[in-house]
Amino acid sequence: MAVGKGTVAALNQRVLAYIFERFPKFSQTFCYREVAELFRQNERPAIFSLRGPDLGPESSWDSEIVGAVDRLPEGNEFAQIVDAEVKTIPREAHKILRKWRGKRDSLRLYQAVYVGIRSRERGVSHLHAHFAGMAARTAFWIRKFFGLTYSVTVHANDIFAPADFEIGLDQIFSSASAIVAVSDFGAEYIRRKFPEAAERVYRIYNGIDIDGFQPARFDHPPLILSIGRLISKKGFDLLISACGILRDRGLEFRCEIVGEGPLEKELRSQIQKYDLNERVRLSGPKRQPEIATLLSDATVFTLPCRIDPDGAMDNLPTVIMEAMAAALPVVSTEVGGISEMVRDGKTGLLVSTENPTAVANAINRFICDPNLARSYGQDARVRATELFSVKNNVNLLRNLFARFSK
Repeated sequence: MAVGKGTVAALNQRVLAYIFERFPKFSQTFCYREVAELFRQNERPAIFSLRGPDLGPESSWDSEIVGAVDRLPEGNEFAQIVDAEVKTIPREAHKILRKWRGKRDSLRLYQAVYVGIRSRERGVSHLHAHFAGMAARTAFWIRKFFGLTYSVTVHANDIFAPADFEIGLDQIFSSASAIVAVSDFGAEYIRRKFPEAAERVYRIYNGIDIDGFQPARFDHPPLILSIGRLISKKGFDLLISACGILRDRGLEFRCEIVGEGPLEKELRSQIQKYDLNERVRLSGPKRQPEIATLLSDATVFTLPCRIDPDGAMDNLPTVIMEAMAAALPVVSTEVGGISEMVRDGKTGLLVSTENPTAVANAINRFICDPNLARSYGQDARVRATELFSVKNNVNLLRNLFARFSK
């Protein structure tokens, strides 16, 4: 379903609240950017974080935004606060709490009491959650207990490989006033799987600040860049194999993989096995300014995503948006919504999954023809500007939220 692009509806600053499992979180900069853009547009939503922040190496978090976060207490302190406040909630909610006490996900109900009471005190009438997980399940109970409407932005594994909880996707989607998918692929997936929610599904892309990325210089020797958590669905092992093929062809290049994750040891062993230590580097996590600099130094961005056996897959990788904003050609696969980002043969090349030779061939074209890389990259930046402007996409969200404001 489309969201109107006309005049941005004004939101009373007191009626909107965001609820996160953890905010801010280093690996979810798209959430931070969304909230930061709301602040830039003079909206001040209440922000609830069920768990403490995960700041990582990032040092550019805005102190006003971080200071506005209401982080829920934990342990005995939380239990004491909620026990004292339970008496203020409706009698029917008491019955539900007693019924669920001791169940696996019962903490969500008590967190709902905490957030619901404070939302009520602040005049909040609508909540928004990111991911159909812990925060969305808490919002589900807030609606049950306090009648506050909520919406949820879904991303990737939360819908493609959801965890098994008592409150599942069907209940979250049937209760939510709106479901925001970050790609057309994701939106259609939800409509097919949950047809009763189809009329409440909206596609709004994540956004980035295009001007925060300088166009690549295409220096020599060529730099193949990739960024992401070191997990299977990113396909970093395929990239390393492709680098082995390129080395055997006698090509000059460097490859840097930015990120951290459970496969680090395995990937380092693969680099060692293929004798690529002088060519391929695992450089760990980087702050946003460092990533912007690396992108401007690169020749081609590569992310050969795959679908894991459990269904886990990428949907709309933010790093591909960032590479496009840096005027880089992209080599990737047609997993999730990637083909909505990368126009094959225009802004990048999309290859078959699980095919390191195809990855190598695509990279080969760009590192051997800088003019081709530059041409694709220029078109990529134009496309990123059209689709992924954080200002434009947050305006769409504001119009959606305003529908539920009292």
